[in-house]
Amino acid sequence: MRRLAIAAALLCGTALAIPAPAGAQVFRWANDGDVNSMDPYGRNETFLLSFNANIYEPLVRRNREMAVEPALAARWEQPSPTVWRFHLRPGVKFTDGTPFTAEDVVFSAQRVRAQGSNLQAVLASVKEVRRVDDLTVEIETNQPNPILLQELTTWGIMSKAWAEKNNATRPADLTSREENFATRNAMGTGPFRLVSREPDRRTVLERNPGWWDTPTHNVERAELNIVANDATRVAALLSGEVDFVYTVPPQDVTRIGNSPGVRIIQGPELRTIYFGMDQLRPELLKSDVKGKNPFQDARVRRALYQAIDVNAIQRTVMRGQSKPTGLMWGPGVNGFQQADDTRLPVDIEGAKKLLAEAGYPNGFGVTMDCPNDRYVNDEAICTAAVSMLARIGVRVTLNAQTRARFFAEVNGPRYNTSLYMLGWTPATGDAHNAIFNLIASRDGQSRGVFNNGGIANARVDELSNLIAVETDPAKRQAMISEVGKIVRDEALYIPLHQQQIVWAARNNAEVVQTADNYFALRHVRLSGR
Repeated sequence: MRRLAIAAALLCGTALAIPAPAGAQVFRWANDGDVNSMDPYGRNETFLLSFNANIYEPLVRRNREMAVEPALAARWEQPSPTVWRFHLRPGVKFTDGTPFTAEDVVFSAQRVRAQGSNLQAVLASVKEVRRVDDLTVEIETNQPNPILLQELTTWGIMSKAWAEKNNATRPADLTSREENFATRNAMGTGPFRLVSREPDRRTVLERNPGWWDTPTHNVERAELNIVANDATRVAALLSGEVDFVYTVPPQDVTRIGNSPGVRIIQGPELRTIYFGMDQLRPELLKSDVKGKNPFQDARVRRALYQAIDVNAIQRTVMRGQSKPTGLMWGPGVNGFQQADDTRLPVDIEGAKKLLAEAGYPNGFGVTMDCPNDRYVNDEAICTAAVSMLARIGVRVTLNAQTRARFFAEVNGPRYNTSLYMLGWTPATGDAHNAIFNLIASRDGQSRGVFNNGGIANARVDELSNLIAVETDPAKRQAMISEVGKIVRDEALYIPLHQQQIVWAARNNAEVVQTADNYFALRHVRLSGR
């Protein structure tokens, strides 16, 4: 309790470190993990993309109902099936006063595809981005792309002049722990601008007085505090030190809901949590099996799948705040069908038999990589899975790390993992996003970048290409369903659940929750202070 009190005092001191202007509406909020980078292309991860979207804006954005609406592009049309013409919003300026033009869009297209970018998939279907005039750009795709607008919603546009001036023309590679000026600094066109950045501690944004849009928020300054300890984070909310908590521990939901002056904000999330396995290397990096890779055998993958009891995880670890799933995309994602959402059954004896048939009658040892500050109860889920896999003789060593270390370990280009937990939200709201990024084989460019296990299935690759251009809804759905069946039958992944989004706020803070778990400061309004 003494340690918690000290931590709470430190949080209070941090929140007061930079004095606010008299009468300013200051919004203080907390999360268990940090953004990791101010570069909007640094990592394809929801919290980073969501936070940086307060500073950097796309051509088109999502509104409160998740529908696509104009942003830096005021309007657009399609002169041909493969050409989209965007008319940029006049009079927009970056926060250093530099005018926003077509040159910035063309530069951002080059930068988002450069080495070090983790967001290359947003333009995977694009052949060329070209300037027509200062306020007009054309995006030409290789083939007709029915979801291009949805793909563009996560692509924040950067200033060419600012990046060139500060030697940040390409993203720093976070997997190699690189940094450049854009890692700790930011300058966009959005509703807020970066004031100060203390990694893993505190980041402060202030309202952009020159924002092109009419603000509906009333926040003058927003202060993100990193509070890793669950109890301390909740205590800060209940005491009024923070107005909002982004990651709420499941064990505290009832307590917060019953406390005066605060409320729980809860809804379904599009994110699917899953386990992946290295199916590429001839020998696993982190296993006691030498000379071969047990995960290249579908029987071994099925054995692990059938040893994981997702209903038990939902009941005991997630406390009911998850939806067990058999698919890599869930309800709310275009392409989801309830009839497809079936799992291989839990079968301990059957799993043991599969391992014996594959040549592992006594099981084997392997390390599981897991984050401990990224997903809801992530380390606890992995701990439960360790016990479940032990029942079939698979001896798992758990390696739980902070998100920065974890992502650097398991993500490309190194993919230094044998068995891992991850989560994925289709940024486009479409199943093809998960198929293209997670299941289709790596092409060395943009496809399969987050296929960390090196899955290579020729039929999935063929279907991924066809789904990307198919405009007939029934034909497209049939192909998406076929991919789901292949993933299940071959146990290419072990899907676990879609977690619930659980936020908590004081009653003086009005916030908007969307199923992609983006937290937009432009929707926040404060009262009573």
